Amino acid sequence: MGEQFVVAVSSDHAAFDLKQAIVAHLRTKLGDARVLDMGPADASRCDYPDQAGKVARAIQQGQARYGVLCCGTGIGISIAANKYKGIRAALCHDVTTARLCRQHNDAQILCLGARVTGETVALEALDVFLETPFEGGRHAGRVAKIHAAEGL
Repeated sequence: MGEQFVVAVSSDHAAFDLKQAIVAHLRTKLGDARVLDMGPADASRCDYPDQAGKVARAIQQGQARYGVLCCGTGIGISIAANKYKGIRAALCHDVTTARLCRQHNDAQILCLGARVTGETVALEALDVFLETPFEGGRHAGRVAKIHAAEGL
């Protein structure tokens, strides 16, 4: 994690506690200035599409290089984030899927499910996600096809 970058983080109410743990972890590793906590501020009900939009737009607008999104399963918030042009959000359950989504798909957003992935595994997956570069090569053509499908 030597490269300078900003990480935007958000969740819905179901994953508020995991989001808080992720923000604290990132602030320890990266410093406060490199972490955008995009809410929610508490565990009051909120909708995952709204929270996904905050992080996706932060990446689209260049405010953050990477994002982390959490909801109960990670499914809904990953679907919502992937509706934003140019965004590749990957639902991951462990270190292996976190590594491969960066190596093969150049994913910018790590999505996690608080009800299905424990905090320790989530934080390990996060570290691997941020430390793993995109391999390019044969994978670059596939990512380009995804962009082409979006009209990019």
